Amino acid sequence: MLVKDIQIDDSLGVPKYRQIINSIYRSILSGKLKHGDKIPSLNQICAEYDLSRDTVMVAFNELKAKGVINSIPGKGYYISSTEVNVDERIFVLFDELNAFKEDLYTSFLNSLDIKSNVDIYFHHFNYQVYKDLITESAGKYTSYVIMPATFDYSADLLALLPKDNVYIIDRNKEDLNDYPVVYQDFESDVYNALVEGEDLVQKYDKLIMVFPGGKEPEGRMTGFERFCKERNIGCEILRSLIGREIQKGEAYFVPSDRNLVKLVKMANEKNFSLGKDFGIVSFNDTMLKEVVAGGITTISTDFELMGRTLAKMITEKQNDRISNPSSLIRRNSL
Repeated sequence: MLVKDIQIDDSLGVPKYRQIINSIYRSILSGKLKHGDKIPSLNQICAEYDLSRDTVMVAFNELKAKGVINSIPGKGYYISSTEVNVDERIFVLFDELNAFKEDLYTSFLNSLDIKSNVDIYFHHFNYQVYKDLITESAGKYTSYVIMPATFDYSADLLALLPKDNVYIIDRNKEDLNDYPVVYQDFESDVYNALVEGEDLVQKYDKLIMVFPGGKEPEGRMTGFERFCKERNIGCEILRSLIGREIQKGEAYFVPSDRNLVKLVKMANEKNFSLGKDFGIVSFNDTMLKEVVAGGITTISTDFELMGRTLAKMITEKQNDRISNPSSLIRRNSL
């Protein structure tokens, strides 16, 4: 692209930075500019059209935010994407991919009523990966969706991103209170679900939560213990099922799907009838849990609603803090 290809017309009444952007878009759509092509430098455009550096920089910054151009230090600006017919370029950073996160992500994509490109990444609870992905994304997107998971004190890291375009998902972190968020209130969700299902749990002698810690939210354990203490119900927290001998009259609450499968197998081996001799409650509902072992009772937030709420928040530029509703889904296992 030649500097002469940029068209600036004082009589149009269109801001000059916008005319620069439109000129580059036209060159891309016409095929004159392709991926990897160099565009005129900031200094060249300033000199040719007697523009201030600030005017040209505003245009370049918007093109960078939309992912259309990128800069290479000491070399200049290059076309990094020819996708120009989009309103938003959205960076999504999840902790991991599983069935319910897939439901959340699919709902989010289907609910966006704006033309957008969405890039999804996963940090797998690795802080260095989390840090690198956020750092490398800075300035390349119009919106950023961040799932901080277990990471506390990441406000300084997120300060690299444009504050008005960052959205937090799934967990409500104290250090990120300045950002809009759609979150699960894990403690209240578990406590309220147990209150809702009190008629089911009262037939068991003991309630047991298998809570390995690590990536699991501590609020679930806190809500479980609070309910048991208030009702004077016998309860226990286990870190794993290793060496555990299950007994009739016990009901297990398991965040891990791996432990869910182990418990179903252990109950089958002892010929325990789920929902009568022995109870199981899982977290995070999926279609599979509707049919496994005649149906697994779950405590779950509405992941599809979470995706729709997030899409609306980005589309309408809302600055809200929204607790996503959760419920007890009754099936045969309790």
